[in-house]
Parts: sequence; C-alpha cells; structure tokens
Amino acid sequence: MEQRMRHTVSAGVVTALVGFLGASVVVLTGLRGVGASTGQAASGLLALTVTQSLGTIWLSRRHRIPVVLAWSTPGAALLASTGAVHGGWPAAVGAFLIVGGLILLTAAWPRLGDLIAAIPTPIAQAMLAGVLLELCLAPVHGLATQPALVAPVVVAWLLLLRFAPRWAVPGAFVVTVAAIGIWLGLHGGLSGPLLPRAELTAPAWTWASVLSLAVPLFVVTMASQNVPGVAVLSSYGYTAPWREAMTVTGLGTLAGAGAGGHAINLAAITAAMAASPDAHPDPRRRWLVAQATGCTGLVLAAGSTVLVTVVAAAPAGVTSAFAGLALLATLASSLTGALAEPADRIPAVVTFVVAGSGVTILSVGAAFWALAAGLAVRSVLSGPLPAGLLGQPSRAPRLPLPTSRAEATPTQDDPPRSAR
Repeated sequence: MEQRMRHTVSAGVVTALVGFLGASVVVLTGLRGVGASTGQAASGLLALTVTQSLGTIWLSRRHRIPVVLAWSTPGAALLASTGAVHGGWPAAVGAFLIVGGLILLTAAWPRLGDLIAAIPTPIAQAMLAGVLLELCLAPVHGLATQPALVAPVVVAWLLLLRFAPRWAVPGAFVVTVAAIGIWLGLHGGLSGPLLPRAELTAPAWTWASVLSLAVPLFVVTMASQNVPGVAVLSSYGYTAPWREAMTVTGLGTLAGAGAGGHAINLAAITAAMAASPDAHPDPRRRWLVAQATGCTGLVLAAGSTVLVTVVAAAPAGVTSAFAGLALLATLASSLTGALAEPADRIPAVVTFVVAGSGVTILSVGAAFWALAAGLAVRSVLSGPLPAGLLGQPSRAPRLPLPTSRAEATPTQDDPPRSAR
C-alpha cells in the first residue's frame, strides 16, 4: 500500500513538472509580448499556477476523477504573436477579464457554446497554426544568432523526442536553463527578484483589445484546450463535469486576470498522464494523482519568480527558441486539423496566411482578421452553385462544443458531444 501511494504521488509530481516546465516559458513570452513588465509577467505566471492548481484540487476531489487544469498554452502563443495592443498592458488585463467572463457564461448559457461551435474546425485550427508560426520559427533564428546556446537545446529536444517523447520538452527546458546559467556565470551572474509576489493591474478596455485578444483567446482556449480535455477524459472512461469545469475555470481566470493570468482551462496532455493506467492501476483512485498534481503546482508557484528572473536575464532569442520547440507539436496538430477537409482547404489556408502575417488593421490584430477572412472566403465558396456545376461542397465538421439546452440531454453537467 505504501509503495502504491508513493507511485501515485510521484505520478502527480511528474504530471505537474511536465506541464510547468513544458509551457511556462511560452506563457512568459506571451505575457511579455502584450506589454507586461518582468514583474507583471512573474505575477501572471504565479496567478496562473495557483489558480489552476487550486481548481485541479477542487474538481478532482469533488468528483473523484482525474480532472487536471492548465493554463492556455495556445492562448499564450496568441498573445506573443499579437503583441501590444492599444491601451497596453492594462488593456490586455481587461481582455483577460472578458475571457474569464465568457468562459463563465459558457457554463450558464449553452447558446454561447453554439456560437463557438458555428466556427468550422479547419478555420479555428488554421488560425491557431498561423498564430504559432512566428514562434515556431524562433529556433531557426536562434540557431543563426546564438548557436552555442540554442544548438544544445535543439539536440537535447531531438534526442529525447526519439527515446523519451514525454520528456522532450521538459528536458529541453532543463538544458535551456543550464545554458542560460553558464552564460550568466560568464557575464556577471543573476540579479533580480526571487520571491513570488502578485502585482495587480487596474484593467482597461478598448475595442482593439477585445477584438485582437479577448475574442481569439476565448476561441483558442475553448477549441484547443477545453474540448480536447473533455475528449481525453472520455477516452479513459471518465465523464468531465462540463458545467462545473467551465464555472471553475471561468472564476479562476477572473480571479487571476488582475494579477496578469490570461486564462486557465481543462488540460489535455497532462490530463492524459493523470488519467492513464500508468498513473494508477485502479481507475477509481486516479483522482489522487490529480490531487498530487495540484499540490505540486502550488509548490512550483513559489519558484515562478526565480524562473522569470532567469528568463529575463537570458540573451535575446534563447528562451523564444525553446518556446518554439515546445509548440512544434501543437503546430503540427493544428495544420493537420486545418487541412483535413478538402472542401475547406482554401478558406483554411487564407486563415493561416492572414494569421501568420501579423498584420494590424484599425488597431486590431491578425488573429481576428484571420477568422473574419477565413469565414468570409468559406461563405463565398460554400454558397449555392448553379445546378450541375461542380455540385454542392461538403460541409466541414464544427467544433464539438456543447449543444443548446433544447438539444442537449437535460443533465446538470452535460459534456460536449465529442466526449460522449
């Protein structure tokens, strides 16, 4: 019994470490990209780590299933690609609050899920792929500008991807920190704050922040995190408490937004680690792995400021190169989803190109215009054709989010269709 408990705790610790080490630099890159100072980015990472850990502990204990929450990694990549918006960091915080409100509204008003479900999957995935493109190019630029620091990271990532795929990104993170540590040792050492501290920011709201950040961030979080998270739990025989999960993640996002946290949501990769037989042979006891994951996350939160100080002191291009490596798998998955439907390939490519361009029009970023362009092209191409002319194009599947209350089974926690 004692040995099994040690295995459960170690599985939870590993799950938390993989999630934190694999994406924390992406989060910092995103927060700095939308205007956060070093202190504000450290505060945001602290808020995200604490809120997702507390949410994990609450949901897994209440429902006795391995529900794991995480920050929105694709959302952080979106922030990095969008850059500073009109209104600066306060406007970004205002956008985070809107996202939290929309997630909470999704739990209370299923019709909002219908609106998100109206976005075809190829369009949503193409937008995410375009958003990720610039970050995923960073390793190439890093190899050109900082080869001595970036090359060991790439080699470690590639070798681990071959022999221990689960540890490829965390291992690359460790090599990145080691390379930065060696560089700092040769250039005066580390200086900066080390103790965690929340730094609150008064929010501001502008149309640019709503359209450039809030709307795309909500769409990406729902489509690329919450829906896959439900599907992962379902694949291991668990039914996600959809409405309560949306309530908890919505409240958690609202609570952390003022401190700089952009969004928390259901985990996918780390959820699979906690819900699989490797975590615990008894499915009824795997919720204890999620408990250990949440508790470990609270411990990791204490070191968030140290990480930010190290990242801030690193030479330009090193941490962004690691962030690009960490997102390559997500880019591959997004491109696959974007091009899966032949009838929607042209709209998806248009969406991808616009999102990848990074253009800003009327102070509104590329992610919003990518969605608008993709939907507009799809609308034109899927309109009624003259009889006998090429036939009617097929309809692409839509995001498998919750149906409206009238169409859904009248249960309190109704998961998305894809999870049934």
